[in-house]
Amino acid sequence: MRDTYDVIVIGGGISGLSAAKLLTEAGLHVIVLEAQNRVGGRTHTIRNKEVQYVDVGGAYVGPTQNRLLRMAKELGIATYKVYLNGHLLQHTKGKSYKFLGAFPPAYNPLVFLDYNNFMRTMDQWGSEIPADAPWKAPHAKDWDKMSMKEFIHKVCWTSAARRFAELFVNLVVTAETQQVSTLWFLWYVRICGGTTRIFSTDNGGQERKFVGGSGQISEKIMAHLQDRVKLERPVIRLDQSGEVVIVETLNREVYQSKFVISAIPPILTTKIHFNPELPSVRNQLIHRLPMGSVIKCMVYYKEAFWRKMGLCGCMMIEDEDTPIGFTLDDTKPDGSAPALIGFILSRKASLFASLTKEERKRKICEYYAKVMGTEEALHPVHYEEKDWCKEQYSGGCYTAYFPPGIMSQFGSVIRKPVGRLYFAGTETATVWSGYMEGAIEAGERAAREIMCRMGLIGEDQIWVSEPESTVSSTRENKQTKHLYDFG
Repeated sequence: MRDTYDVIVIGGGISGLSAAKLLTEAGLHVIVLEAQNRVGGRTHTIRNKEVQYVDVGGAYVGPTQNRLLRMAKELGIATYKVYLNGHLLQHTKGKSYKFLGAFPPAYNPLVFLDYNNFMRTMDQWGSEIPADAPWKAPHAKDWDKMSMKEFIHKVCWTSAARRFAELFVNLVVTAETQQVSTLWFLWYVRICGGTTRIFSTDNGGQERKFVGGSGQISEKIMAHLQDRVKLERPVIRLDQSGEVVIVETLNREVYQSKFVISAIPPILTTKIHFNPELPSVRNQLIHRLPMGSVIKCMVYYKEAFWRKMGLCGCMMIEDEDTPIGFTLDDTKPDGSAPALIGFILSRKASLFASLTKEERKRKICEYYAKVMGTEEALHPVHYEEKDWCKEQYSGGCYTAYFPPGIMSQFGSVIRKPVGRLYFAGTETATVWSGYMEGAIEAGERAAREIMCRMGLIGEDQIWVSEPESTVSSTRENKQTKHLYDFG
């Protein structure tokens, strides 16, 4: 007789594991089926003697990401501040400019006003969008028809502001401005706390990293769940036609349960055969949500030479022929393994994927030397990279994005259960969607939806606000405060 679980969770990323943890602690019989040979999903910590550890996927945590900070505290994972002491660099039209603050230098007052107007307009429009139902915004249909490319050309007057705005979109959602809906993008920025919070390092979304890597979150939850997590179990069939839900994996194992949580990117559910078929709107939705494109590149050096030059390691590179669009210092908090992390974003991820790893490393180092004006950048001691576009069980990174016209027509079913099937994953979050924080919110919400249906909690307990989590048990990178402020 086959064992019947209370809940099967599809996907062993942070969202699925957060759901499984909550359900298990409530006394339910749970199993997690993960397609890959590791947990973590779009987080992945690589460990070797050259780098100690490095996050090649989701890595950053900051203020207001209270569920993630609470989870890290519970699991005994410390954080440290990203190094920010020194000037940033903007490289545009072949020239580099040092600056402090979030805005690249604007010697023309009109450009400065244009930067400000772009950010303020995004925040003002975004304030009209409901976090839990963006399709209900007063101007939802009009804004959804408009791409961010159209929005930028409508709002920005100067070519300098338009270049910055394009990089802003590329960096925030790893997609092109013409590919994403204005409604979706403004909602995405809004639920991350607005333009300042999402783009900032100090007091923002990129303020801190985890000592030992973000992969520990999933690894430690897996250890907590013990044998309830099964690796290398891609789900290929889900049958709700009988009294219990039948789930089959690629290696022909069959599991049955009362309920199922799908905690994978929406488009990956197209790999599963459903009986009965998914409702038409859900089926249409999952075929229309592509994933972003990014290659994360970590270049290691003998020493952090940029710090001696008075630079913090953050570069915004707008030139078309560069692979990297944005960098941060990725040196360990004790000063070991000096490194710069760079992001090959969106269209460039596709373009530079055709090169070999060695060719990419060389091009990146050549551009770093050009931007910083030093040959020291040409002599790395080690290089790591991760092309998320290759990952068949992620489909890309950071997150799924909504092209124009999709959110207002299909978005309302993103969290809507289908029979006994419930939906988690960071794309279904109402705070910090696309981030680890959103993954936890979504996983715990889906778990509570099932607990409510089983009569274990009331309906008013499904959506739980998270108390503010003060950061403790941290290590500080030796630095001075450096506030990024779009205000």
